[in-house]
Amino acid sequence: MILIAIGANLSTSTDRSPQSTCEWAIERMRQIPGLTLDSFSPWYLSEPIPKAAQPPYVNGMARFSGAADPAWLLNRLHEIEAETGRARRESQINDLNAPRTLDLDLIDLNGLINSGPSPVLPHPRAHLRAFVLVPLHDVAPDWLHPISGKTAAALVAALPPQQIAPLAPAGRIA
Repeated sequence: MILIAIGANLSTSTDRSPQSTCEWAIERMRQIPGLTLDSFSPWYLSEPIPKAAQPPYVNGMARFSGAADPAWLLNRLHEIEAETGRARRESQINDLNAPRTLDLDLIDLNGLINSGPSPVLPHPRAHLRAFVLVPLHDVAPDWLHPISGKTAAALVAALPPQQIAPLAPAGRIA
């Protein structure tokens, strides 16, 4: 199972809303060779972490089946982000919580554990974020964190309070 977190809180230069951008990203990811989209979560609205003077995020999770080299897949995700106008500048690399037109994070790749080089798997901050874990639970309720062995539900229960609310119904691919 391949889990990719999707998020956005800025409109694109073509005036696509954050939610529209996230929906568009799912369609673009479906075009990645070797991956099959199995399902995607409802969309959620979440506050930035840490709290900041920026718009709330639209977040979701896509579940794929298939196989891919982790670095190759991460590069494909970065290419999709770039299509929305996201530029990975040095200042953004140093500010992991900057607002963005699109953020695609590789959360898990078939249970692979990789401490480096990039990408680190599972995603090193996934277990700390309700905006990752809540939609992850929607698409993979039986998922276990590859390192801790904990479920998404158990990880969410251990989090401090974080603002997250559903926006739209889940999508399923037949």
